[in-house]
Amino acid sequence: MRTEKKVRDDVAAADSAGAGTAVGEAEQVRWLDTDQQWAWRRFLEGTSRFFEALGDAHEDDIQVSLGEYHLLVQLSEAPDWTLRMSALADFLALSRSRLTHTVARMEKRGLVTRRPAPGDRRGVHCVMTDAGYAVLVAAAPAHVTAVRRLLVDVLDADELTTLGRAMAKVAHAARTGA
Repeated sequence: MRTEKKVRDDVAAADSAGAGTAVGEAEQVRWLDTDQQWAWRRFLEGTSRFFEALGDAHEDDIQVSLGEYHLLVQLSEAPDWTLRMSALADFLALSRSRLTHTVARMEKRGLVTRRPAPGDRRGVHCVMTDAGYAVLVAAAPAHVTAVRRLLVDVLDADELTTLGRAMAKVAHAARTGA
């Protein structure tokens, strides 16, 4: 936390010297207090370590990466296992370019196909294949076991509910820029 205070002081010094900052005047910044800084750092470490460990579980025990698994889950919940690529990108919080590369890799393995959207010359649908569904079914037990071990069983019921509510707010703010 000492580094945070030094950065804050250095930003104020740069502003008073006329050097300016990327954010603007130092007094306009709502710096994090000690408790907020502690929570922020725990969030960063916790999410980083969670996704690293879950990614490792996918690499060690599951036939698809975490991102590919998430994509297959989204398709499995859609009518006819089909979603428009733009909607899928939004659900997965991926750029369209990154999604296109992921889908191309999965398409080569026979897990998904791309089809033109009916009535829309520019739209493209991503469709999970039977092989993709089989991979999802095979991967689900190991994925759920890892999620339980790393998150669900670590928190009590109230903590898990609070985490879900908090992350829904964070996702909304990030999506809308609020």
